[in-house]
Amino acid sequence: MSKYDEVYQYTVSKLEYLQRIANTRKGRAMMANLRRGVGKQAGELPELWEMIFDRMPEKLLGKNQAEWAVYTALTLYAMHQQSCEQNMNQEKISVGLASAKLVKNEDDTERILKRLNLVVTAVSPEDLAYHLRSIIQLLRQEEIALDYAKLAKELYLFQYEENTSVIGLNWGRDFWQECNRKTSEKEKKEND
Repeated sequence: MSKYDEVYQYTVSKLEYLQRIANTRKGRAMMANLRRGVGKQAGELPELWEMIFDRMPEKLLGKNQAEWAVYTALTLYAMHQQSCEQNMNQEKISVGLASAKLVKNEDDTERILKRLNLVVTAVSPEDLAYHLRSIIQLLRQEEIALDYAKLAKELYLFQYEENTSVIGLNWGRDFWQECNRKTSEKEKKEND
C-alpha cells in the first residue's frame, strides 16, 4: 500500500474513533484539544500526541509529510465539527465540491471562488492549511460536510510539487461541475 493510501486509511480509523467517542467526556476533550491545534505543528501540543501517533503505521511514523497531513486534517475536522449535530465528515465530498455547495447565488460564486483560488494557489503546506481554514469556517456555518480522510491524502500529496497542480485542478473541476449541476437543476425547476 502506498504512503498516501496509508495516510487515507489511518485518517479514516481516527475519524471513526472520534465518532465513536464523540459523546463521552474523553471525546469532547479530544475534540477541544484538536481545535486548539489548528494552525500549529503536529508536535507542538503534547496532549495531541496520542490522537495523532497512537497506532500510526510504522511506514508513516517519523515522516513529517504524513504526520502533518493527518494532524492538519484532524484539527480542521474538529474545528468543522464544533457545534454541529451531524457528522461533518462525509465520503466523496472534496474541497471543491463542498465549496460549490456554499454557492447560493451569483454573488456567492465570486466570493467563494476567491477563497478557493487562495487554497489551490497556496505555495506551502502552511499556506494551504491557513486558507483551508477559512473555507472550513464557512462550511461549518452552513453545516456542509467534507471528506477528511480524502483531505488528509490530498494534503500529503500536496507536499510533493508534482501533485500540487493536479490536486488544485481536481478541486476546481469539482467546484464547477457542482455549480453547473445546481444551475441545471434550477433552470429545470423554472421551466417546469
